[in-house]
Order: sequence, then structure tokens, then C-alpha cells
Amino acid sequence: MGDSSEDGVCGPPVPAVVHERLAADRAAALAQIAGLSRDFAEIVEANAGVAVDDEHDPEGSSTAFERAQVASLLAQARDRLTDLDEARERLERGDYGWCEMCAGPIPAERLEARPAARTCVLCAAGRRH
Repeated sequence: MGDSSEDGVCGPPVPAVVHERLAADRAAALAQIAGLSRDFAEIVEANAGVAVDDEHDPEGSSTAFERAQVASLLAQARDRLTDLDEARERLERGDYGWCEMCAGPIPAERLEARPAARTCVLCAAGRRH
């Protein structure tokens, strides 16, 4: 994701490449949200006409679990979308790739793995004082 110089040291991320990666990840997050939203609606619709008594209905607890699981995945996908949008804003401001805690650079490898990363590895692990 970063430029390689002749001595092998990576430079700052290339904005155009980062923008493309963030856009692709955002599109994937939107697709995931759409799919999970459909799944959630189907679960709710399938149980709308049934009076579910989780305590006495053997299927009730699994239905409630399934609904909660999909709702949790949907919340995570929405959080990911927010993180990606905020990363794009940082890119536009020119402070993408800099740790929000220590102001040091975030390694290119971390940004490759987590394009929306806000912190360097040490700060994310809580090892920097």
C-alpha cells in the first residue's frame, strides 16, 4: 500500500490506492448490510404470525438466538461502514495513516490488513505509555 524506495523503506500510503481500497471495502460492507438486513427481516417475518413463548416453545429460543445473532452481525457491519467512512475523511484531511493516540505512523502492513485502523500496533495493544 505504501511506496517502496530503493532502500526498501515504505513511505506513506498512496492516497489514490487507499481511496480505492476504502471504496471497495465500503461497497462490501454495504452489500453485507443489505444481506443481513434481508436475513433479519425474513426472521422477523417468519415469526410475526407465531406467538413465540421462548420458555415453552422448543423453537423459540433458537429463533431468538438467530435473531440476536443476525442483529449483532448487522451492528458490526454498520460499525465497519462508519469506520471506513471516517477513514476516508482522514484521508481527505491528510491525516490518514497516523496514530490517533501517539501521533506516530501506522505501519503499512497494519493499514493493508485494517484500512480503517486509527492506531498503531503498540497503541492498539495498549503497550505504549
